[in-house]
Amino acid sequence: MKRMDRLLAILIALQRRPETAQNLADKLEVSKRTILRDMQALSELGIPLYAVPGPSGGFRLMEGFQLAPLHFDVDEALTVLFALHSLTKMADTPFKQARWTAVDKIKSIMPEQMLKQLEPLLEYVEFEIPPRKVKTPYLSDLLVHAAEAHWLRVLYRSENQRRWLELLPRKIFAAHGFWYCEAWSPTHGEQRTFRVDRMESIERIDTPSNGGKRSVSGKRESGMEARQAPDVRIVARLTYRGALLAEQDYHIGECVKQVTDEAWEVDFRCPAAEWRWAVRFFFALGMDAEVIEPASLRREIGEMAAKLCERYSQQPNQAHSGEQH
Repeated sequence: MKRMDRLLAILIALQRRPETAQNLADKLEVSKRTILRDMQALSELGIPLYAVPGPSGGFRLMEGFQLAPLHFDVDEALTVLFALHSLTKMADTPFKQARWTAVDKIKSIMPEQMLKQLEPLLEYVEFEIPPRKVKTPYLSDLLVHAAEAHWLRVLYRSENQRRWLELLPRKIFAAHGFWYCEAWSPTHGEQRTFRVDRMESIERIDTPSNGGKRSVSGKRESGMEARQAPDVRIVARLTYRGALLAEQDYHIGECVKQVTDEAWEVDFRCPAAEWRWAVRFFFALGMDAEVIEPASLRREIGEMAAKLCERYSQQPNQAHSGEQH
């Protein structure tokens, strides 16, 4: 970053809130000494700066000082418009109309020549977001509750049941075209991720039952034992298609490595509590993956494959009559 750009970035940061020299150094990826020299340069330019000592101190701008309206350069404008265009591909967001009006406002203040440079670039770069038809009516409320650390009572619809859960939302994020809420669940005794579109009702509560601890009904001995067991190392070879699918997984996507022109590998530590997920995940990849280790995972996937082979080796009427008996 050029020095003038850095000085402007410091002013923008200080206009929002006080900052220490170390915080600014970390954000701008320079040394603390460089920031102190920049502060001296800003003072010499007539910028009304002052420093407050102590743990809650830092550099501040004199009250009433405001920067003149800023103009984007091409790279900055491309960054903002790219992010906003990506939001427009989501079926539902907490920003709704704002995502469109923000684009229009930004374009309206840009010089015509800059727009001519930007619009062709935007056609060649995008976030790939799968089209979804789901609605998330409680998404905006969840953002507020997460920010203010409110406990919630949520009517949640999973694949197998529909029930009320007490949750403490920690984070809201989007992935693969869906919105998710990461929350502490006393029922499950751990932090879990919930699809926001599966929340049919939410109610704020002052305090959770059992003080937010794991409920007796949610206790499963096998799960408790699994969480106390050590992680398991999993290594698997992947085809091109298998690598693409594994890269989409939130937790192991960054562990996928290309080892030859036609082969990929994933190598990661799997928590014992997620063992069943690992079995289902690699079984679902079929011929696009081969688990190398551990042998126990190979064995369980093989057993699932044998059951599937047995099912499809029978005629449909034979399989159905066998289930009835």
